[in-house]
Amino acid sequence: MHPMLNIAVRAARSAGNVIARSFEQQDKVEVESKGTNDFVTNVDKEAEQAIIHVIQKAYPTHSIIGEESGVIDGKENDYQWIIDPLDGTTNFVKGIPHFAVSIALKVKGKLDQAVIFDPIRGELFTASRGKGAQINGVRIRVKNNKELNGAVLATGFPFKKKQHTEAYLNMFKAMFTKTADMRRAGSAALDLAYVAAGRIDGYFEIGLKPWDTAAGELIVIEAGGLVTDFVGGHNHQKSGNIVAGSTHIIREMLKDIRPFLGDALAK
Repeated sequence: MHPMLNIAVRAARSAGNVIARSFEQQDKVEVESKGTNDFVTNVDKEAEQAIIHVIQKAYPTHSIIGEESGVIDGKENDYQWIIDPLDGTTNFVKGIPHFAVSIALKVKGKLDQAVIFDPIRGELFTASRGKGAQINGVRIRVKNNKELNGAVLATGFPFKKKQHTEAYLNMFKAMFTKTADMRRAGSAALDLAYVAAGRIDGYFEIGLKPWDTAAGELIVIEAGGLVTDFVGGHNHQKSGNIVAGSTHIIREMLKDIRPFLGDALAK
């Protein structure tokens, strides 16, 4: 294992311990609103500090972008860690056991290492640039379906971007009529990890943040898949609009997404 991936795994497991312990003590979870339909708990903050502690102990000069802490500038800005301590906070708050820790490392602007850890199932998804992707050390690959017929897709509702509801529902309807089924599980990180593992065939969502998708993007790519924006380009890290899957599935999904984009979603 790459030494920096090893640190990412250690950090993810440390945060996972905080989350799993707190999940069994829901009465002690403190919930705050940080925006419309956007919640944070004391557990998010504690888990993020656990991650930062492990990273800074190993690499004190590296930069960190955390969902809760914001940007921590280091002396070596060529190394940038992107962390989401608890992706799926609403599930966590409601007692639904589907959430994950997401940690990615960019080196000179390129995704280099990635970890997504599900502390409830004990599933560890990892990837190193050019080295493939694994779950608990076993190699994973995206499913190479040729068409949407028979496929199962994952998605996330645009609950923070409700102005796009109509466009989203039109996209959903266009794909749903062709697929075997759709899933909306509540964690973008795990949705991407499941695409990489071949559990679902494709995924799309509107209005995500870099910490939601950075680790999952590398894991999908290293599992043989693609990640694009809604026009098949590479602006998803800025737009937050993401599509993931095999080459063939993405091509078919984009055909059903494009007619409903409008100016706001085509950027």
